[in-house]
Amino acid sequence: MALWFFVVLILLSASFVLYLSFGPLRKAPNVGSLRLIAGVQYFAALLLAAARLFGKA
Repeated sequence: MALWFFVVLILLSASFVLYLSFGPLRKAPNVGSLRLIAGVQYFAALLLAAARLFGKA
C-alpha cells in the first residue's frame, strides 16, 4: 500500500513540474531540464508500478 502511495506522489510531482514547464516557466532558459526531470519521474513511477505488478517489489 505504501508503494502505491509513493507512486502517486511521484506522479503528482512530475505532473506539477510538467505543468510549470508548459505554464508559468515556459520562457525560462532551463525549461528543457525541467521537462527532463518530469520525464525521469514518470519513468521512475512506471518502473515502481511495474515492479509491484510483477511481484518484484
